[in-house]
Amino acid sequence: MTSTMSAKAETLFEDLKHAVETDRLILPTLPDVALKIRDAVESENSTAQDISDALAQDASLATRLIKVANSPLYRTRNPIEDLQMAVTRLGIRIVRDLVVGLAMKQIFQATSNALDVHSRNIWHKSVDAAAISRMMATLVSGVNPERALLAGLIHNIGALPVLILAENDDELFHDEEALGRVIYELQGEVGELILRHWEFDEDMIEVVKQCLNFSYQSEAQKSIVDLVQVALLQGKHVPTEITPDNWAEVPAFTRLGLDIEVNVVDIEENKEMIENTKQALK
Repeated sequence: MTSTMSAKAETLFEDLKHAVETDRLILPTLPDVALKIRDAVESENSTAQDISDALAQDASLATRLIKVANSPLYRTRNPIEDLQMAVTRLGIRIVRDLVVGLAMKQIFQATSNALDVHSRNIWHKSVDAAAISRMMATLVSGVNPERALLAGLIHNIGALPVLILAENDDELFHDEEALGRVIYELQGEVGELILRHWEFDEDMIEVVKQCLNFSYQSEAQKSIVDLVQVALLQGKHVPTEITPDNWAEVPAFTRLGLDIEVNVVDIEENKEMIENTKQALK
C-alpha cells in the first residue's frame, strides 16, 4: 500500500484483505461457457466444431458473437450465419478473447438497484477503454487487437468487489468523488486477486495491476499495459490532475512510439473504429 492512500481506502482495503484471508470475499465468476472456450482453445486437439458446440450452450453469448463477427469490425464479405462459420472465419484464439470479453457484460450486472448506476458507469468506462485499446492496437505492431480489447474490458474488474463493499458505508457510497477515488486506489490489487482466481495469463494480470501506474517501467519494448494506459489517458478516464501536459512523463507513450501532441482518439477514422467497437460490445 502506498502512503498516499486515503483513510477510507485504507479501511476498505483492510476489510477486503480480511475477507480474502477468511475466504469471505465473493469474487465475480466468469460464465461457464467462457471458461470452456478458454480451456478448449488451449487444447491442441480442439476444432472449430468443438468451440462452436461449447458456444451453443449459451444462446445469448452465441448470438452476440455472431453479431460481432458480422459487424464493421471484421468487414466480412459474406454474412456469417452460424457459430462454426464464425469460429472458422475469425480463428479460435480471436474467438476466445471475444467470448471472454463479451461475457464481461454479465459480470457487471448489478445485484441491487443501489449498485446499478455505479456498475453501469464502470462498465461504460471499460467499454470505452476497450474500444480505444483495440483501435490503438491497429496503429502499433506487436499487440493483437482482440487481446487489447479484452485488456481494456478487464482493466477495472477490481472495482466490483470494492463497490459492493462500499455499499455498506452510506456516506462513502453516496459521495461520487470520494467513492471514485477509493475505487481508483484499490481496483488494481483487487483486480489481481480476481484474475488469479480466474487463472488468467500473466500479461492480463499485469494490466489490472499496473494500468493506473503511469510511471510503470517494463523490460519489454512495448506491452499491452502501455496500450491500456494510453487508452485511459486519451479517453480521459483518469483523475483530472493527470493532464496532457504530463504525458511526456508517461513512459508508455515513448515505448509505443506515439506523439504526445496528438490524441489519436480525435482522428476521424479512429473515431469511427472506436464507435463500431462500442456498438459491437453493446
